[in-house]
Amino acid sequence: QVQLVESGGGLVQAGGSLRLSCAASGSISGINAMGWYRQAPGKQRELVVIIDSAGSTNYAGSVKGRFTISRDNAKNSVYLQMNSLKPEDTAVYYCNAEKTWRTYWGRGTQVTVSS
Repeated sequence: QVQLVESGGGLVQAGGSLRLSCAASGSISGINAMGWYRQAPGKQRELVVIIDSAGSTNYAGSVKGRFTISRDNAKNSVYLQMNSLKPEDTAVYYCNAEKTWRTYWGRGTQVTVSS
């Protein structure tokens, strides 16, 4: 089992910044990629960005240039720096970890961007 704990969400005005953190613990060997997804009210969960074990990233077009993912392998953590936030970025943000045969999710952290 892998446990993922997110932190760093909150309320921010449009144009502001937030930094999300996700710490992984448990059976962390074999994790191929980690990333962030988000789910807004009434919408499906969508990819924000993922980073694989080689450091390659894949960003959603809507956040490219504004959000940056980073990882600290020593701390088994990934981070999401979110700049120039927009009201449409409001959602619950979920940390994700992928192994070959299983996907793990954190409980999510709320990000609310006011206009």
